Amino acid sequence: MTTNTSDSRISQRAREAVATVSTGMFIDGQWSESASGARFNVVNPATEEVIATVADGGPEDAQRAIETAGRVQKDWARTPPRERGEILRRAYDLLMQRQDELALIMTTEMGKPFGEAKGEVAYAAEFFRWFAEEAVRIGGDLTTTGDGKNRILVSREPVGPCVLVTPWNFPLAMGTRKIGPAIAAGCTIVFKPAALTPLTSLALVDVLVEAGLPAGVLNVVCTTKASSVVSPWMSSGIARKISFTGSTAVGVRLLEQASEHVMRSSMELGGNAPFLVFEDADLDRAVEGAVAAKMRNMGEACTAANRIFVQRPVAEEFARRLAVRMGSLKVGDGVEDGTEVGPLVEEKALRKVQELVDDAVGKGAKVVCGGDRPDRPGYFYPPTVLSGVSEEAELMSEEIFGPVAPVISFDTEEEAVRMANDTPWGLAGYLFTQDVDRGFRVGEAMEVGMVGLNTGIVSNPAAPFGGVKASGLGREGGRVGIEEFLEFKYMAVPRV
Repeated sequence: MTTNTSDSRISQRAREAVATVSTGMFIDGQWSESASGARFNVVNPATEEVIATVADGGPEDAQRAIETAGRVQKDWARTPPRERGEILRRAYDLLMQRQDELALIMTTEMGKPFGEAKGEVAYAAEFFRWFAEEAVRIGGDLTTTGDGKNRILVSREPVGPCVLVTPWNFPLAMGTRKIGPAIAAGCTIVFKPAALTPLTSLALVDVLVEAGLPAGVLNVVCTTKASSVVSPWMSSGIARKISFTGSTAVGVRLLEQASEHVMRSSMELGGNAPFLVFEDADLDRAVEGAVAAKMRNMGEACTAANRIFVQRPVAEEFARRLAVRMGSLKVGDGVEDGTEVGPLVEEKALRKVQELVDDAVGKGAKVVCGGDRPDRPGYFYPPTVLSGVSEEAELMSEEIFGPVAPVISFDTEEEAVRMANDTPWGLAGYLFTQDVDRGFRVGEAMEVGMVGLNTGIVSNPAAPFGGVKASGLGREGGRVGIEEFLEFKYMAVPRV
């Protein structure tokens, strides 16, 4: 492949940006090596090249981090809300100033196109701006008992040290979505970023330090063995809250561990999002919505459209238009000019996607576009549309996490709702119709935490993000996002 001069310059800038990232443990305001001295490789999924090594933490590092968070908690909780908010606001400004640098780091370690990575930096920064404003709005209440004898004084206090665990697919936004409200509420933090994409999270640490975050408030331990770090945090008796984004299976284990000390828990787990297209929908708009819901981050998103249900009279035409649109997307290294679809994050993810496609085809699906891994370095998979997908295909019940759009026909509204809800997950769902009554009726019937009505994008810092059923507990973002990090305290005061 020929690389133009502009791409070469961007690649050089990416290497320079990666070289600036601190790659140790960050505990009590200091960078250090892990207790074992071990390090692990970070790989560029577009080239399969090692781009950095990062300190590989273990139980001793975890213990030091949680003890620091516990020691600092009382002082941090007493910090004025305005001061906490101003730290977040300065961090927002720094993220926006370093948008290109952070996007290059992100693209290099996890693959998403540079333009999309820049979008994530702006999205991630907005969580800091949002919670900077919420820090000074932590309220309380003063009422009187029904018999008039007592005053009821209700205040809100920080829940205490928090365990934050983030996934690899949105390495900056998932960090700010958890760290922002924790800081705003006055909680200290122990943070484990994903081992596949640690560099973006570590770069965020330097931003917060420069913004004035005091030593010990944020403590970061990266590791290739999550249980060796997270389990000591959960069993410490110091941590009072766990906020996790990842698979349902891991979330269930963490909830079991949280029960030992009755920890507050927020879980944003797996998804199996249905995308419904009714015969009266604007098909062009529905296709664009499907591309947005399916192809964001190469399909590696828990909110990605996993099952696309289209009413039979328009199913064939919708599949054709979707295939034309997805087939036109440019696949390549995220730093290359014009790239719209980058690689998947690792070889294992690539193999899983191919196995799901092969299974669907073996059960009667037709490949309308894509369907085979290209012969090139990197973990690339082409945008793929499948029609005539059987309800028995594994991808109907497995989270695809790749650029594959299965199209399934339905006849009636009732059938569409039944198929949409026929899953243990309930994170996001989408529907396209020009009938307002149907839009509300179907949206209300969908068993999900978030619905996109005639839109393929639901995530926004001002909105509560989260799901129902096996997709988790609690909400992140919006006005309720900070409440996950606060406890209520009631004081009874006699009226004398």
